[in-house]
Amino acid sequence: MAARIKKGDLVEVISGKDKGKRGKVLRVIPKEGKVIVEGVNVLKRHQRPNPRMREGGIVEREAPLFMNKVMLICPNCGQKTRVGFRVLEDGKRVRYCKKCEEIIDR
Repeated sequence: MAARIKKGDLVEVISGKDKGKRGKVLRVIPKEGKVIVEGVNVLKRHQRPNPRMREGGIVEREAPLFMNKVMLICPNCGQKTRVGFRVLEDGKRVRYCKKCEEIIDR
């Protein structure tokens, strides 16, 4: 499967409880088809004190979302868009915005 969404991309959630929220992709888990997006799908977890974390308590952290629940925001036109692939003259494979036809990868 091709990498339509990569770490560092700006995405918008298109379904679920966080529909409409935008955030930066922190991590991609291709085996599971999931992504972790900054500030989206935040869960509260009870954390016991340990050597790494002196204080326990309730910790908020982002949980993975399925990739098909997010759409890429084009850095050129600023709209959520589908992603296509092109092969350049030098043989490099790049992603492009299907709305404005501009290349996303530089």
